[in-house]
Amino acid sequence: MPDYSKEFLELLQSVSAKRPKTVINHILKYGFITSEELKTVYGYNHPPRAVRDVREHGIAIETYRVIGSDGRKIAAYKFGDSSKIRFSKVSGRTALSKTIKDKLISTYGCKCFIYQEAMEERDLQIDHRIPFEVDGDGNNDMNPEDFMLLLASANRAKSWSCEQCENWNNKKDKAVCLSCYWAYPENYSHIAMLPIRRVDLIWQGEDVEQYERLKEHALSAQKNIPDFIKWIIEKELKKCT
Repeated sequence: MPDYSKEFLELLQSVSAKRPKTVINHILKYGFITSEELKTVYGYNHPPRAVRDVREHGIAIETYRVIGSDGRKIAAYKFGDSSKIRFSKVSGRTALSKTIKDKLISTYGCKCFIYQEAMEERDLQIDHRIPFEVDGDGNNDMNPEDFMLLLASANRAKSWSCEQCENWNNKKDKAVCLSCYWAYPENYSHIAMLPIRRVDLIWQGEDVEQYERLKEHALSAQKNIPDFIKWIIEKELKKCT
């Protein structure tokens, strides 16, 4: 086992939330934890989210591949370079995050940057535009523009997509992330280095009735909702040509 510094061990001990604490304790005992163990041993159906909880406490975690029980390659996680601790104390990180969150809300409004919908402040999470695993905390001045506000579901989707990305796992090129949907959904050329385009839509409040009407028309047309929306868009685009 590595000889962890006193500061690093103190940071690990400061984590009290159950999910990240589970990951930390397992890695301390065995040196690493796999996505398979997170699912089968601890019942976490979204392993990247559990690992992300650890990272959000400023603890560097490295992702690599091992062979699972079925012979396929699966993700494994271990502590990274302890010098990459983002904040010396979790309490300091919390206060700093609140400052950044307030600044983003005052500039852009209380909305999710992916769904572009107004949300309750308590439902929004703060996240790096460029993953910490690629660029750390940038130039360390903690500029609010280096962060974004995300609804939990959008944050999970971003986390999963980023962890499958070649740039996350190997290249670590900041420029690649800057042109990715997950950093700037309003202006991007790829999604996790793949030639993909996407639109994330949600209906809430009074708009739910609109969604139910859309669903009824999709069923009548014997289409699922995504295909029905694409069909509507295609018809409208043809009118413009």
